[in-house]
Amino acid sequence: MAKLHIKKGDTVYVLAGDDKGKTGRVLSVMAKENRAIVEGINMVSKSTKPSAKHPQGGIIKMEAPIHLSNLNPVDPKSGKTPRPTRVGFKKDEQGKTVRYAKKSGEEIK
Repeated sequence: MAKLHIKKGDTVYVLAGDDKGKTGRVLSVMAKENRAIVEGINMVSKSTKPSAKHPQGGIIKMEAPIHLSNLNPVDPKSGKTPRPTRVGFKKDEQGKTVRYAKKSGEEIK
Protein backbone atom coordinates (compact mmCIF):
# COMPACT_ATOMS: atom_id res chain seq x y z
CA MET A 1 0.00 0.00 0.00
CA ALA A 2 1.32 3.45 -0.91
CA LYS A 3 2.06 6.18 1.63
CA LEU A 4 -0.94 8.45 2.14
CA HIS A 5 -0.65 12.24 2.03
CA ILE A 6 -3.28 12.62 4.78
CA LYS A 7 -3.23 11.34 8.35
CA LYS A 8 -5.63 11.39 11.30
CA GLY A 9 -5.60 14.81 12.99
CA ASP A 10 -4.58 16.80 9.88
CA THR A 11 -6.46 19.95 8.93
CA VAL A 12 -7.58 19.48 5.34
CA TYR A 13 -9.10 21.62 2.58
CA VAL A 14 -11.91 20.15 0.42
CA LEU A 15 -11.15 20.48 -3.30
CA ALA A 16 -14.34 19.04 -4.80
CA GLY A 17 -17.92 18.15 -3.95
CA ASP A 18 -20.77 19.87 -2.11
CA ASP A 19 -18.41 21.11 0.63
CA LYS A 20 -15.79 22.54 -1.76
CA GLY A 21 -13.70 25.27 -0.12
CA LYS A 22 -14.37 24.19 3.48
CA THR A 23 -11.75 23.00 5.94
CA GLY A 24 -11.96 20.41 8.69
CA ARG A 25 -9.99 18.06 10.90
CA VAL A 26 -9.54 14.42 9.84
CA LEU A 27 -11.23 12.08 12.34
CA SER A 28 -10.19 8.80 10.70
CA VAL A 29 -8.57 7.47 7.53
CA MET A 30 -9.66 4.30 5.75
CA ALA A 31 -6.48 3.40 3.85
CA LYS A 32 -7.88 0.38 1.98
CA GLU A 33 -10.83 2.40 0.61
CA ASN A 34 -8.76 5.60 0.06
CA ARG A 35 -11.30 7.58 2.07
CA ALA A 36 -11.32 9.76 5.17
CA ILE A 37 -13.94 11.05 7.59
CA VAL A 38 -13.58 14.80 8.11
CA GLU A 39 -15.25 16.73 10.93
CA GLY A 40 -18.28 18.68 9.63
CA ILE A 41 -17.73 17.68 5.98
CA ASN A 42 -19.99 15.48 3.79
CA MET A 43 -22.82 15.38 6.35
CA VAL A 44 -25.58 12.81 5.78
CA SER A 45 -28.86 12.07 7.57
CA LYS A 46 -29.19 8.56 8.96
CA SER A 47 -32.35 7.03 10.42
CA THR A 48 -31.76 5.11 13.64
CA LYS A 49 -33.88 2.91 15.86
CA PRO A 50 -33.98 3.72 19.58
CA SER A 51 -30.93 2.33 21.40
CA ALA A 52 -28.98 2.91 24.61
CA LYS A 53 -26.85 5.55 22.87
CA HIS A 54 -29.85 7.28 21.22
CA PRO A 55 -32.96 6.53 23.33
CA GLN A 56 -35.21 8.65 21.09
CA GLY A 57 -34.00 7.22 17.78
CA GLY A 58 -34.99 9.24 14.72
CA ILE A 59 -32.79 11.06 12.22
CA ILE A 60 -29.14 11.68 13.09
CA LYS A 61 -26.69 13.87 11.16
CA MET A 62 -23.26 12.29 10.76
CA GLU A 63 -20.13 12.57 8.61
CA ALA A 64 -19.76 10.23 5.63
CA PRO A 65 -16.38 9.23 4.18
CA ILE A 66 -14.91 11.42 1.43
CA HIS A 67 -12.32 10.29 -1.14
CA LEU A 68 -8.71 11.30 -0.44
CA SER A 69 -8.32 12.75 -3.94
CA ASN A 70 -10.81 15.47 -2.94
CA LEU A 71 -8.72 16.53 0.08
CA ASN A 72 -5.44 18.42 0.44
CA PRO A 73 -3.68 19.31 3.70
CA VAL A 74 -3.65 22.96 4.74
CA ASP A 75 -0.24 24.67 4.49
CA PRO A 76 1.02 25.11 8.09
CA LYS A 77 2.50 28.52 7.17
CA SER A 78 -0.67 29.93 5.52
CA GLY A 79 -2.00 31.72 8.63
CA LYS A 80 -5.60 32.98 8.92
CA THR A 81 -6.80 32.04 5.42
CA PRO A 82 -6.19 28.31 5.06
CA ARG A 83 -4.57 27.43 1.73
CA PRO A 84 -4.23 23.88 0.43
CA THR A 85 -0.82 22.49 -0.46
CA ARG A 86 0.56 19.42 -2.15
CA VAL A 87 2.61 17.02 -0.05
CA GLY A 88 6.15 15.80 -0.55
CA PHE A 89 8.12 13.18 1.33
CA LYS A 90 11.76 13.58 2.38
CA LYS A 91 14.18 12.18 4.95
CA ASP A 92 15.05 14.23 8.03
CA GLU A 93 18.36 14.27 9.95
CA GLN A 94 17.57 10.98 11.73
CA GLY A 95 16.72 9.26 8.42
CA LYS A 96 12.99 9.21 9.18
CA THR A 97 10.53 9.94 6.34
CA VAL A 98 8.55 13.15 6.96
CA ARG A 99 5.84 14.97 5.04
CA TYR A 100 6.41 18.56 3.94
CA ALA A 101 4.28 21.24 2.27
CA LYS A 102 5.43 21.85 -1.29
CA LYS A 103 4.06 25.43 -1.16
CA SER A 104 6.14 26.64 1.79
CA GLY A 105 8.64 23.81 2.32
CA GLU A 106 7.58 23.52 5.95
CA GLU A 107 7.19 20.14 7.65
CA ILE A 108 3.61 18.93 8.22
CA LYS A 109 3.26 17.67 11.79
